[in-house]
Amino acid sequence: MPHPHGPHEHEHEHDHHPDGSHPGDAPRPLRRSTVGPEGILTPDVDGRALPGTWTRGFDFHVLDRAPLTASRERQAHDAADLLLLDTLAGWVADGRDPGPVAVLHDQHGAVTLPLLAAGLDVALGVDEASAARSTAANLDRFRDEAGALPPGWGRLRIGGVDETVLAGARTVLILLPRALDALHLTAARVARLAAPDVLVLAAGRDKHMSPAMNEVLARSFTHVLAGRGRAKSRVLTAAGPRPGVAEPEPRRRVHRITGVGEVTLVGGWATFGGAAADPGSVLLARTLAEHSPALPVPAARRMRTDSGLEVQVPFRPVPGAPDVVDAGSGNGLLAVVAARVWPPARVLASDQSADAVASSAATAAANGLAERITAVQDDALSTLADGSVPVVLLNPPFHDGAAVDPSVGHRMIEAAGRVLAPGGQLWCVWNSHLRHRPVLEAAVGPTRQVARNRTFTVTVSTRRP
Repeated sequence: MPHPHGPHEHEHEHDHHPDGSHPGDAPRPLRRSTVGPEGILTPDVDGRALPGTWTRGFDFHVLDRAPLTASRERQAHDAADLLLLDTLAGWVADGRDPGPVAVLHDQHGAVTLPLLAAGLDVALGVDEASAARSTAANLDRFRDEAGALPPGWGRLRIGGVDETVLAGARTVLILLPRALDALHLTAARVARLAAPDVLVLAAGRDKHMSPAMNEVLARSFTHVLAGRGRAKSRVLTAAGPRPGVAEPEPRRRVHRITGVGEVTLVGGWATFGGAAADPGSVLLARTLAEHSPALPVPAARRMRTDSGLEVQVPFRPVPGAPDVVDAGSGNGLLAVVAARVWPPARVLASDQSADAVASSAATAAANGLAERITAVQDDALSTLADGSVPVVLLNPPFHDGAAVDPSVGHRMIEAAGRVLAPGGQLWCVWNSHLRHRPVLEAAVGPTRQVARNRTFTVTVSTRRP
């Protein structure tokens, strides 16, 4: 059965010459990659090997996943990154001028930095704050003691998946997002903002791709073609932006939550869950409404002097610090719940996704709470001072891209423990099978269960003085 995107990898192993002919055939001229009225010819047409111009001499093992958790199994680059670079190198070898170049959804710079090393200027568009931090940190690894990059490197500009990055781009390289909705939003923006002759190369691992991705790209582009597979990865090529393509409008849904009342949720297409009410967050919302806890009064902090004496230092509020933080706010459901459970509280909705931050802000406005809820983009609460917040609400994620990774949630729990004031509380809901309680005890403090159903557990942890 043929692969849904194109030929199997083993088709590369057939007995043929680099030009696609078989032994005994008369030689024929190689066809060059092109985009024309009838469609696309990719650089691997006729089975040609792609050039490794930008991948052979680049040390990918220098790259690190920080600030995300490192692991032996997961690197800061994969085969899809290399195939994407080699595919663009094939187009350039066939005569295409790639600039201006935009790269989207590159999590650690594995596509962006080799292009910079090749002398290309790159505009990087990312939705996640951690991706911007990781790429910038990896770029710093190539600087000398004076902070200069090697001679001949291109310039990097980092922004969002928006007009600042995409305007006029003739080549757009995309690391395929896991969700089709996110891909639809990305493709529509590229079609609307990039140059009319834009070439789009979108790469992913076969196990995370589906034929529906071709269909999503075809909504925004007249030509879409799947390339040949290599190392269990594949590149989808798109060209010909459709006229009049519009970005999909955020979804809106009204939910009724016991004890909380009606909540209108607004969800962008790149926001996890869209405008749905996440079941875990709903359980936490009902639990908070049922218990109606008072805002905790931060306790004095114990400090030991140089002479060995222990003293109590009263809590001093940090100017501008919120009373409650919805960490990883998504569409803003828990931020609205916090504002209703604690009417005087100043609430901060924080998420590393720009689309989620926009969704949280729109949800706050839709529920008449725009003056009390502030939405900000931040990676793991990095802009909040240590020991500054009385309450954090958290429904921790457990995916890193397409991979299930509980350490992503552990990172958020540790961030909550850092920003909580002594005596402050972390109200957390989590999938029970993930067994987060030891992490909560270690990173925050004494933890007790306050609710549980067949899937989720709600706990409250108190920050140690």
